[in-house]
Amino acid sequence: MSTILVLAAFAVDATSLASLVLGAVVGGAGWFFISRVMGKNVLSEAKRQADDALKNAQHHGDMLRKQLELDTRNEVAQRREEFEREINEARNESKEAERRLTKREDGLDRKLDVLTTKEKYLDDREDQLGGREKKAAAKEADLDQLILTHKTNLRDAGEQQKNELLRIANLSPEDARREAMHALEQESQQEAGQLIQRKREQAEEECRENAQRITLQAIQRFASEHTATNTTSAIAIPSDDMKGRVIGREGRNIRAFEKATGVDVIVDDTPGVVVVSCFDPIRRVVASESLQMLLDDGRIHPTRIEEVVEQMHKEVEERLVKFGKEAAIEVNLPGLHPRINETMGRLQYRTSYGQNILRHSVEVAFLCQVIADELGLDGQMARRCGYLHDIGKALDHEVEGGHPAIGAEFCKRLGEGEEVLNAIAGHHNDIPSTSPYTPIVMAADAISGARPGARRETLEKYIKRLEQLEAIATDLDGVQAAYAIQAGREVRVIVDPDSVDDTNCSYIARNIAKRVSEEMTFPGEIKVTVLREMRTIEYAH
Repeated sequence: MSTILVLAAFAVDATSLASLVLGAVVGGAGWFFISRVMGKNVLSEAKRQADDALKNAQHHGDMLRKQLELDTRNEVAQRREEFEREINEARNESKEAERRLTKREDGLDRKLDVLTTKEKYLDDREDQLGGREKKAAAKEADLDQLILTHKTNLRDAGEQQKNELLRIANLSPEDARREAMHALEQESQQEAGQLIQRKREQAEEECRENAQRITLQAIQRFASEHTATNTTSAIAIPSDDMKGRVIGREGRNIRAFEKATGVDVIVDDTPGVVVVSCFDPIRRVVASESLQMLLDDGRIHPTRIEEVVEQMHKEVEERLVKFGKEAAIEVNLPGLHPRINETMGRLQYRTSYGQNILRHSVEVAFLCQVIADELGLDGQMARRCGYLHDIGKALDHEVEGGHPAIGAEFCKRLGEGEEVLNAIAGHHNDIPSTSPYTPIVMAADAISGARPGARRETLEKYIKRLEQLEAIATDLDGVQAAYAIQAGREVRVIVDPDSVDDTNCSYIARNIAKRVSEEMTFPGEIKVTVLREMRTIEYAH
């Protein structure tokens, strides 16, 4: 029984084992089939994902390539603009250098003309002196011969006259000799006095002629223009609405503007105009240009006003330095202290009786050089003294005292020489002149300020002065026509040659000059030239 049970159990186990084996085989086959199907799906999905990744990578690569090309093009365009800007700057610098070289070449040409004129003048003087020496030698030989003949005649008749005179005068030989010596001494003193007087008059005449020649030559060689400015500037306003924006709510904008600039802004009923008023020309320029910038921008409020005024202050300061450097280059004075250049640039906005002080300083510098060259002095030193003589006018709003003393003290701190300091401090006779350049600066300063057209003069007054000058000249008998030329510095008078001879020409010129001096008020001097011309015309048939 137990055996049957064992066999039955074994049969059951075999059946179960067979079922298990069959189940395992079927499960393995199913698993193999499912795995293969799933592997194909996974492989397809992986391949699809790989294709998508490849497409994304290609798209991203194309985008990177396009972005790189765009960046490269932008960089090339930027490099091209920078290169073109550098080329334009180099071209502008080249043009500026060419302009400076041209101006320097013109100055050298003027100097060459002056040297040629001097050489010709010296040659003429040398020829004249040679002729005078020959004439003097001939006269000396004639005089020696005359003295020798006179002595011979005196020896022959001397004894007879001596004895006869002694007999008549009843004098001893010693008394007669004493009387003769006394008479000879008196006669010699009289002749010596007359000779000294003639030589003094001749020397004074030559000095006057040379002074007039040097002065006129200096004026004619350099006479620059001058700009006249006022203490007020008018700013055009496009509309009354903009004028209201300038004033601001309850006047806050105009108060902020006046506080930031230190000027007075005058807003009245005058349409389209706002007036900026200030005694300091630099503050007035800053205010005018700041207000113009605010009007162009349209944004007018206290914060914007402060920004614009600060920006304009910097621009004007840079402009002043530029003006000073350009003026120093124009007068050919390299190596000036930077503070001197900056201070001289401030004179661009300073005027005296309508005369621009910086242009006046440049003119005085060249006039000093011309006068110094004529006198045989150092032209460059004279030019330096003349250029810096009014530098104190750029500082007199900040420091107490007269501008000569202020300018001298300022230049002394910056290491200028004694000649320059004496010329600055003494060009108004405030201190004694210790250098020959100081009176030269005084003369050039007077010439620049007094020459016609330098100081402010209305057109109507100027025309009336010319008409009065011509009317005085034509008022005399024998005058056919008169023309005022050289801006009223000279009047040329044409006389009738039939009714006026050469002697009367001098009389007419003297009378015209006398009447002009008595009846007219004018700066400098006026030259009167009388022309008498005789023309004889015949026709051959």
